[in-house]
Amino acid sequence: MSRHPVTKQSPPEEPKRYKTWTALSGEADETPLSLLDHLNELRIRLFRSIIALVMGVLFSAVFTDEILKYLIKPYGTELQVLGPTESVIIYFRVALLAGGIMVIPYITFQLFMFIAPGLNRKEKRWVYLSLPATTALFLIGVAFAWFIMVPAALGFLQDFEAEIFRAEWTAERYIAFLTSILFWIGVAFEMPVVVFVLARLGVLGPGPLIRNWRLAVVLIMIAAALITPTVDPFNMLLVTAPLIGLYLISILLAAVAYPRALRRK
Repeated sequence: MSRHPVTKQSPPEEPKRYKTWTALSGEADETPLSLLDHLNELRIRLFRSIIALVMGVLFSAVFTDEILKYLIKPYGTELQVLGPTESVIIYFRVALLAGGIMVIPYITFQLFMFIAPGLNRKEKRWVYLSLPATTALFLIGVAFAWFIMVPAALGFLQDFEAEIFRAEWTAERYIAFLTSILFWIGVAFEMPVVVFVLARLGVLGPGPLIRNWRLAVVLIMIAAALITPTVDPFNMLLVTAPLIGLYLISILLAAVAYPRALRRK
């Protein structure tokens, strides 16, 4: 009997992680990955983002006292606290906001690294350009909220029926009002850049944005109601107006960025 040599089958290689340099400069990764591989990659990116956020909060906690003094300047005097732990909670809420603003560029980069394997070089180039733009627009949104929206809102609320009501706000309500507006208006200002990049990649065109404008207005009003801790229509309008303006700007940018080849289809 002839004996044939027995060949040992090597175990299948595990898919290698998409290296940072390849993600930044290479073409799309064609390595097939399972759902667990994608979830593991997402876990790693989220873990790094959380670590960065914790470090940002710890760093900003050193300066939170000065930040709080700056935030209460529009009110003009010390704020009331109604509970023994309320001041501590407010302190760390402001530290969380400051730390989040500080590490937003890194968190955005981790999000990009998660989606980078599916992008080619041309698509990555547009994402590169959007990273600094989104950070800049977030800061512009925070500045817009602080220097334009907050003074108008506080002036209206403090003088509203001044002969009947005396404005003595608690620290919890006042800081919640400020931090909510500052953060979410900053996030909303990123919308035009996100829409521009999606349009340039051929994912989202101006047509759906125009056709669904009624739904967009409803969603914007719901978002404005969630952003503003108060229920008065003035503050809702103050948040709704710039969001609708940003939506219109997004439509214009999508019309400019959408590829001509896709418009003919």
